Amino acid sequence: MGERVAFIGLGVMGYPMAGHLQRAGNQVTVFNRTASKAEKWVGEFGGSMTSSPAGAAKGASIVFACVGNDDDVREIALGDGGAFEGMDPGAIFVDHTTASAGLARELGGIARRQGCGFLDAPVSGGEAGAENGTLTVMAGGEQADFDRAAPVIEAYARMCRLLGPVGAGQLTKMVNQICIAGVVQGLSEGLHFAKAVGLDGRAVVEVISKGAAQSWQMENRFETMLDGEFDHGFAVDWMRKDLAICLDEARRNGAHLPLAALVDQFYSEVQAMGGSRWDTSSLIARLEAMGAKT
Repeated sequence: MGERVAFIGLGVMGYPMAGHLQRAGNQVTVFNRTASKAEKWVGEFGGSMTSSPAGAAKGASIVFACVGNDDDVREIALGDGGAFEGMDPGAIFVDHTTASAGLARELGGIARRQGCGFLDAPVSGGEAGAENGTLTVMAGGEQADFDRAAPVIEAYARMCRLLGPVGAGQLTKMVNQICIAGVVQGLSEGLHFAKAVGLDGRAVVEVISKGAAQSWQMENRFETMLDGEFDHGFAVDWMRKDLAICLDEARRNGAHLPLAALVDQFYSEVQAMGGSRWDTSSLIARLEAMGAKT
């Protein structure tokens, strides 16, 4: 028998993640602000749905959440009918949202005072990783809480690691996003350069991807970048939200992030082009637009 768990937030990531939990033998109760999405999920996977986060959390040993931003997390956790109202002592709240480390520490403190556990556990791997159950989970919290939650999280993760106390998961996700921003910009410039000098971009990538230039972005995004197709993947709006969290944290801790700040500005230009919902690899579209003007 699996665990009795709750999952709050059935978006692009949460919907398949909750499905993996149910298929792994857990008893999953879901909540989504748009009830029709929860009804669809129950029809596809089984389990049950409720009309509030508190209802989903009642009786659950682990309450998972994957929503949009800090405000969304506060609403589903602490708002009227929030999950913390329904959680029993000893239950663990696992937040998969990419949010601020400050919010994680705030919620962790509230959870402790209620006799509950808390893990901030943002994920990486995108929609495909969620659907295939191959996400990377970066966790912050107490070892005992992690040891209880990790075997359940394995239903949709190929890597799950505790990085430190509450907040460490979100800080690690910031490192992830900072690195991705630089890699995508570099790949965009490289492919743009290859096209400008008349090289076959696909042939170039076939060669350089076997060497030091290789990256996940190169392997998974170069073809759509060369074809100018961006209606998929992680949206520019969400990347800007994440980079804002990184830059805000850097202002507090004294870290210098000149490249992340620059790429964030480039993404604002992509938004101005109408690319708010384009994949983050659309940085190349900005370069192509600049080239068309010269």
